[in-house]
Amino acid sequence: MASTAYAPPAPAAVERKQQQVLAADTSGTLQLALQNRTNSSNVFAYITGLSIVDGNRPIFIQADGRTVYSPPSPEHPLANVAADVAIPLGAPGNTVTATIPKIAGGRIWFVIDARLTFFVNPGPNIVNPSVTNPSDPNYNLNWTFAEFTYNDQQLFANISYVDFISIPVALSLTTASSGTLSVPGMGTDGFQRVVDEMRAQTQRDGKPWDQLIFSINGVPLRVLNPTNLLAENGNAWSNYWDGYVSAVWEKYRNEDLTINTQAAAGNITGRVVGNELQLGAAGSFSPPSSADIFTCSTGPFQTGQNLARDGVIPRLAAAFNRSQLLNTPGNQFPNGGNPSVYYQDVTTNHYSRAVHAVQRDGRGYAFPYDDVVPDGGQDVAGTLHAEDPQVFTIAVGGN
Repeated sequence: MASTAYAPPAPAAVERKQQQVLAADTSGTLQLALQNRTNSSNVFAYITGLSIVDGNRPIFIQADGRTVYSPPSPEHPLANVAADVAIPLGAPGNTVTATIPKIAGGRIWFVIDARLTFFVNPGPNIVNPSVTNPSDPNYNLNWTFAEFTYNDQQLFANISYVDFISIPVALSLTTASSGTLSVPGMGTDGFQRVVDEMRAQTQRDGKPWDQLIFSINGVPLRVLNPTNLLAENGNAWSNYWDGYVSAVWEKYRNEDLTINTQAAAGNITGRVVGNELQLGAAGSFSPPSSADIFTCSTGPFQTGQNLARDGVIPRLAAAFNRSQLLNTPGNQFPNGGNPSVYYQDVTTNHYSRAVHAVQRDGRGYAFPYDDVVPDGGQDVAGTLHAEDPQVFTIAVGGN
C-alpha cells in the first residue's frame, strides 16, 4: 500500500471487505465543499490518496484546494512534505471549495487548533498520523478523517470509526440524477456520550472499556476501538468472548448455522463437529479468540484460502461483533438479522454499540466488517455512493 501509518502496523491490522463497484462514467474531477461546523477558526483539512490517473502514486491536495502535490521518493524514511498541504477552513460556518482528481484510498483529514504532520517514506509512501504511536507528532492532537474513493465508476465514501471516534463528521453528496445522499454523523455531544458509556460499561462488567479513552490533561481526546488496546496490552481482552463463543459452539452442535456469502458460493450450512465449525467449501473454523473477533482478521478469520471462506469470514465476524449468533431466528446470517437486535447480548462489541447509538441515524463504520447487511437491508456503516456525483460535502464539528 502507498499509505502507511507512522508506526509499523499492529497485529490488529484488519482486512476490509472489498467495496462493490458500479458501472458508470464520472467526470475527470469532483468538487468538494469543506465545511467548518466547529467553534474554532483554526481548523485545517488535508486530502490524501492514490492518483488513479498517475499509476496510483500517492498525492496530496495543496493548501489552495486544487493543486495536486505528488511527493518524490526520498532517500531516507520520514522525510518532510515539501509543499503546504494544510487547507484552512476559516471561521465557524465557513465553506471552502476544493477540487480532486480520480483518487483511490482517499482520506479527508480534519484537525482542530493545530496542524497535522505527514511524512514521506521511500517508495514514495505517505506516512499518516497515528493514534497508537506516542512518538507520532500528531498523537496528542485533536483530529479525525473520512474515507473515499473517486474513480471511473463512482464516488464511494464513509465516516470511519473503525480505529477511533473523536470529532463529529457529516457527509452529503449532490448528484446529477440520484438526488442528495447524506450521512449525518453524530451531534456535538456524541463523543462525550461514547466516553460516558465506556466508563459505564466498565462499571457494569469490569472490562477495560474505560481504557479505550485517550485523554490529555484529564480531557478526553478520542476513544479507541478495542483492537487498538491490544497493541498496548495483548491480554487486555484475553477471555472476554470465551463464554459467548462456548455458548455458540454448544448451540451449533445441535442446530444448523447458515451463512449466505452473498456471492457465487451462495448459502453454506454447517454445524460444530468436535471443536470445529464445519462449513462445507469454506472449511473448518476453530473457536475464535477475543483478539480474532475484535480484529476480524486473525485466527479463523484470516482470508485468502478460497472464495467461499472469504465470503463467510466477513459475515461470521460481523455476527460475533454484533452478538447475533444466539438470538437470530432461523440461524441465518446475515439475512436473518436486523439492526434492532444487534448488540443485545451482555457480551458484545460495546465500542461499536456505543458508536452507533450516538449517530443521528444510527449509521457509522465501527468495526472492519460493519458494512455487512442482509440482502436488501439498509446500510448501517454510514456509506454513500453514486455514479453521478456533482458536489461532495464534508462537514466537521457537528454544529
